[in-house]
Amino acid sequence: MAEVSTAQQWDRYKKYLCECPSIGLSLDVSRMHFADGFFAAMTPAMTAAFAAMDKLEGGAIANADEKRMVGHYWLRDVTRAPTPEIRKEITDTVAAIKKFASDIHSGRIKTQGGHVFSEVLVIGIGGSALGPQFVADALTTIHDKMNVHFFDNTDPDGMDRVLARLEGELGGTLAIVISKSGGTKETRNGMLAAQAAYAAEGLDFGRHAVAVTGDGSELDAVAKKGAWLARFPMWDWVGGRTSEVSAVGLLPAAIQGFDIDAILKGAADTDHITRMYAQEKNPAALLALMWYYASSGKVDGHVKDMVVLPYKDRLLLFSKYLQQLIMESLGKELDRAGGKAFQGINVFGNKGSTDQHAYVQQLREGINNFFVTFVEVLKDRSNVSPAPAETSVAAMMVEPDTTSGDYLHGFFQGTRTALAGNGRESITLTVDEVSPRTIGVLIALYERAVGLYAELVNINAYHQPGVEAGKKAATAVISLQKKILTHLRTGAKGTAEQIAAALNVPDQVETVHLTLRHMAANPEHAVTATGDEVVAKAYSAS
Repeated sequence: MAEVSTAQQWDRYKKYLCECPSIGLSLDVSRMHFADGFFAAMTPAMTAAFAAMDKLEGGAIANADEKRMVGHYWLRDVTRAPTPEIRKEITDTVAAIKKFASDIHSGRIKTQGGHVFSEVLVIGIGGSALGPQFVADALTTIHDKMNVHFFDNTDPDGMDRVLARLEGELGGTLAIVISKSGGTKETRNGMLAAQAAYAAEGLDFGRHAVAVTGDGSELDAVAKKGAWLARFPMWDWVGGRTSEVSAVGLLPAAIQGFDIDAILKGAADTDHITRMYAQEKNPAALLALMWYYASSGKVDGHVKDMVVLPYKDRLLLFSKYLQQLIMESLGKELDRAGGKAFQGINVFGNKGSTDQHAYVQQLREGINNFFVTFVEVLKDRSNVSPAPAETSVAAMMVEPDTTSGDYLHGFFQGTRTALAGNGRESITLTVDEVSPRTIGVLIALYERAVGLYAELVNINAYHQPGVEAGKKAATAVISLQKKILTHLRTGAKGTAEQIAAALNVPDQVETVHLTLRHMAANPEHAVTATGDEVVAKAYSAS
């Protein structure tokens, strides 16, 4: 696209700005360099994508691998659920979440010591942690009903750090364990660490614990046996990365005291708008089309990464949340016909204006292999963080007639202009404020954009074979580690090469080496190493 003048850019802005006042959102795609005929050329493909989404919402099998429906849209509009049973399950679950949160806050449900709960520990991974973390960070205030903490990995040091922050407070901490299958090892390990910490303080974990899991799962059985405080469902038609408006996200949000009805309303209202077949008035369709133009469409011969820059501290984790939603959904080797597709969009980001002191230099002058999504929030102080009542308008000024929020806005515009001046493309997503409703809007907007884009490139957005492959490989490593330990405990010793040969796995010598090195660095397995050269160290069991 040829360089445009200021007047031409203004005309282009007016032509391509999508305004959605009913959800407090607008989307400007005018700084993407698509030609004027792009939307007309894409209309047949987009019409097919809209029709496919209609079928998905109607209960069509979307995840062919597992013969499952995909119904996260029903969670905010139960009337669209395909059966009365599903509609009742959704309605009953939201009601149960509200009642449970109310009982926790009021003290009708007390701690083992008879006190009111004050802290909540969420134990999950992937979508079972990223969504709740994003919402918690976006909406938290000093007035929250409870303080939230997360185990979101199987890193023992990370869990120790969280437990250190909870020192003296564990007796007042509600633990929410989230795992659909109950067999996710990272979550299982976090649960075991929490159980051990509670036991060390003479506490019954079950009297402080809640499960969010599939009916009949391993975790469901553990919760039943341990007489946990409550169990909430995870349905097989809700994927982890699209589960934030299920019990996965609504329960932690309600426990913190957030308005979950507003979150659901924002998502439902956005779904209504993004069902429109009028693609230039549909913000999710516009996002999908811009992604297609910038990457899979290969309009300019290049595949471009997505850099997400929210100009709001409360949206710091938005890019991290989008990484999973977009990259796990769209990063696929095969299309639906089994052909090689190698689809995906890399997602990076942090926040503005911090990044103007970090990587904007490269964005403006380095390799042009990206497009930016700016996220602008109009209100400097959102409803969740009002200015102190005693603070005067004058005291908010950092210069005459200028606030720090004005500077943030100036840096947003300045960065966008600087990038455009060097031919760099961007999208600007503007919301009125950060509120529970806005969070629902953002979640629904990007869920729909992912679904539409997947239709444009003919991939299954609702499975994750690469993730499953990684889990299987990790399980194989643990199995091999157990064989190594059994071998060493017979009194044997040797280098990685010798031990691999003794176990008849010479093709896995590097895995053996890395496993031995890790065990020797940690005392739990009592493995020692002698020698100076890493690859020649001899290992034995103490």
